[in-house]
Amino acid sequence: MSTLDRRLLSDNTAVDDDGMLTVGGCRIDDVAAEYGTPVFVYDEQHLRDRCREAVAAFGRDRVIYATKAFLCRAMAKLAYDEGMLLDVASGGELHVAMSAGVPASACTLHGNNKSIAELRMAISAGVKHVIVDSFDEMDRIDALVAAGAGDVPDVVLRITPGVSAYTHEFISTGQNDSKFGFNLENGDAHRAVDRARRSSSMQLVGVHCHIGSNVFEASSFAKAAEVMADFAIPLDLPELVLGGGLGVAYVAGEEAPTITQWGNVLLDACQSIGVRSKVSVEPGRSIVAAAAMTVYTVGTIKHIPGVRTYVSVDGGMSDNPRPVLYGSGYESFLPRAVDDPRAMSARLVGKHCESGDVLSFEAALPSDIVVGDLLAMPVTGAYGQSMGSNYNKITRPPVVFCAEGDAHPVVRRETFDDLLATDLG
Repeated sequence: MSTLDRRLLSDNTAVDDDGMLTVGGCRIDDVAAEYGTPVFVYDEQHLRDRCREAVAAFGRDRVIYATKAFLCRAMAKLAYDEGMLLDVASGGELHVAMSAGVPASACTLHGNNKSIAELRMAISAGVKHVIVDSFDEMDRIDALVAAGAGDVPDVVLRITPGVSAYTHEFISTGQNDSKFGFNLENGDAHRAVDRARRSSSMQLVGVHCHIGSNVFEASSFAKAAEVMADFAIPLDLPELVLGGGLGVAYVAGEEAPTITQWGNVLLDACQSIGVRSKVSVEPGRSIVAAAAMTVYTVGTIKHIPGVRTYVSVDGGMSDNPRPVLYGSGYESFLPRAVDDPRAMSARLVGKHCESGDVLSFEAALPSDIVVGDLLAMPVTGAYGQSMGSNYNKITRPPVVFCAEGDAHPVVRRETFDDLLATDLG
């Protein structure tokens, strides 16, 4: 029997006199009544505080928010206003950022297979850096600049350092067997530097690495910094980007370094090694994950004696595919009973026509849970909304920012007509 570890909740949560959870001064039942469920509820001040912590740890213009974790115009504007640059990984992400008023010069473009159209868009708009990932991409940049697509872009080369992070294989990116970057061990990294320096269509300003996502061991980042420093110091380039990937606690018992601790480890390692380049990082998950919870409504409770209990909610793998993709664990609780013992074990599932539509394989829930209850899952601010889908033609949930007692939507709920917007019939 366990109660919810409140450390998994965002910073500005509290419990009202009647036991109902509040986020940013907004009652969860009121948010659900106004905007329906499922709904992503973000603690706006938590977002701002994580951005400010990152900027304080690394310095202004040295923190690049990884928008793939969660992106909408409100989030792009918030991160930029708090002193962060934005890392975009597609033309679509760049378009959203610029439509929020973020200048292209505050954006860096990632991607292992950037299209001609995406590169043309980035070069003509004047992004801060193109993070070049392959020799084929160099060919495309040569052709675009020769055709007058824009000014010669500043480029940073993504290097695969051969450092394996202790995380799921699908989100590990720094090992030699990776689709990303120029391999250091086989000599591709040095060949890429030589080509970029000789090219008249790109200006080499730095090197980059990223070892993986949701990494809990600070020593992994220090090892990557050491390997990259050995490579980068002789090049004497102005920029060294050490990526993101800092993990967060999703379930009770998990511990992750804070952004400040991460900064101390990386910057101390770089200083001790003698790095002279400007060191930048790309946090995403650690900025947004714990800022949000997803609120669902319980629709069906099915007890199968001697087997298990299934609790079904009105969302599922379309708003949180991480349990299906990575076996990711999450906690769950009832907003009306935040601190109640969770004595019942159940499989928490969604409404999709898939047996694998599971949000929590062994959810701990209060025994008095009933159909119609609101159920919340914390730490869903990263890779939920951004990885969502319309499977079974389920409409995507809204996103609501809560601060100082005001709940304001920043992404509306999709409608059935939205499902037909691209259908030519």
